Amino acid sequence: MSVPPAPSLRDRLFVAMQHALPQHFLSRIVLRLTRIRLRPVKNLLIRSFLRGFTPNMSEASQPNPLQYPSFNAFFTRSLRAGARPIDIDPGVLVSPVDGTVSQIGRLDGSKLLQAKGHDYTLEALLDGAPETAEGYKGGAFATLYLAPYNYHRIHMPLAGTLRAAWFVPGKLFSVNAVTAAAVPGLFAKNERVVCVFDCVIDGRPRSFAMVLVGALFVGSIATVWHGDVAPRSPHERVELPLDASRSPLKLSKGAEMGRFNMGSTVILLLPPDMLDWLPKFASGTRIEVGQMLARLR
Repeated sequence: MSVPPAPSLRDRLFVAMQHALPQHFLSRIVLRLTRIRLRPVKNLLIRSFLRGFTPNMSEASQPNPLQYPSFNAFFTRSLRAGARPIDIDPGVLVSPVDGTVSQIGRLDGSKLLQAKGHDYTLEALLDGAPETAEGYKGGAFATLYLAPYNYHRIHMPLAGTLRAAWFVPGKLFSVNAVTAAAVPGLFAKNERVVCVFDCVIDGRPRSFAMVLVGALFVGSIATVWHGDVAPRSPHERVELPLDASRSPLKLSKGAEMGRFNMGSTVILLLPPDMLDWLPKFASGTRIEVGQMLARLR
């Protein structure tokens, strides 16, 4: 087995800094800043972002970035109709996000690969949901990373009905490749929202889960059913209600189910013998919402 390369001094300092930072305090400041509607402030934030990143605004429903009422509205912008065609084949699973494949494959029992030399467990990721974890042991997973320049709404990879959802408190480390390679159990340490869905595949009842992982400066994780889930006070684990007053509990493939403020990660969990990932999707592959990721069995 090959040994992972030693991290550079720069990488070690970056990770050490994250341990020292008041992660939640800084993320709450960022949350407030990104929702300021004063034109000079919000335009300064948007222009600063555009200097550092190059989002494709031609795909946005409003292509002029300065027309958005706040930085958060700009960052979580919707796309124009037809920008992300959804593969409607009932025999395929599609990508729920724009981003990059961090890891993809099969679970080794209850273990998921985080990065070369690091893994973590379903039980830790799902935080004390043994019956749910049992259903995904030996199954399939995909860890999908959203960079700051990506489209930040999250969509349904399959048609499904929300069966359970809960918030898990935790840290707010960055979720980029450097931190994933240096912080053991990163995705089971950071705060996250778990959503479990019932679905029907070829007439058979099945299920899948989506874990929305928070990160440094991710001031808000929201779902269409619960609105803003994080940040929250008190900072403790909580079951989220199955309330269809905001949005139907049953959503079609490709429908929006949530969004991030700033970059983060979505982890897909599926039971054994449900699908086969397409071979072309390896670590580092770019993906888009609606693109076929796997063929269902």
